[in-house]
Amino acid sequence: MNRAQAPAWGRWRSHLVTLAMVLAVLAGAHLWQTRHVPSGPAPDFEALAVSAQDGAVLSLAQWRAAHPGRPVALHFWADWCTICRLEQSSITAVAADWPVLTVAMQSGDVAAVRRVLAQRGLAWPTVIDPDGALAARYGLGAVPALVVIDAGGRIRASSVGYTSETGMRLRLWWAGL
Repeated sequence: MNRAQAPAWGRWRSHLVTLAMVLAVLAGAHLWQTRHVPSGPAPDFEALAVSAQDGAVLSLAQWRAAHPGRPVALHFWADWCTICRLEQSSITAVAADWPVLTVAMQSGDVAAVRRVLAQRGLAWPTVIDPDGALAARYGLGAVPALVVIDAGGRIRASSVGYTSETGMRLRLWWAGL
């Protein structure tokens, strides 16, 4: 019996097995990429803020205090990252509804990051991570990355690589439950 003559269930079962294998590979890649992200309380930090005057420092605790009772997202990006550019519109859309603090990793000083944000028309609240040390505290070795912190200050979700707007929103919604 050739494939065209195979029972319908057999063909569907073959497709389901393929889908399960693809999902297993994607889940494995996600777990591998986020294996160093700490669980539990989010590491606090103090970093130079781009949206404030030069020299102003913003801490994660201050950012969270400005958004009481809500989950917040940290979006790690770099000016040289092509995938980060693909996510820009998603981050901007999510930030219209949810608190999102972006972290410019290895993208230069305040002036350089301000220039990039202005050139791209982005009004993101941003802190500077000049050497990647802040990203390393979160167990992140690549960008783009998204870390969702619940209202209690615990890391609830993380992703490395391209994340869809829907995926970002679902992670924030889930952290708010």
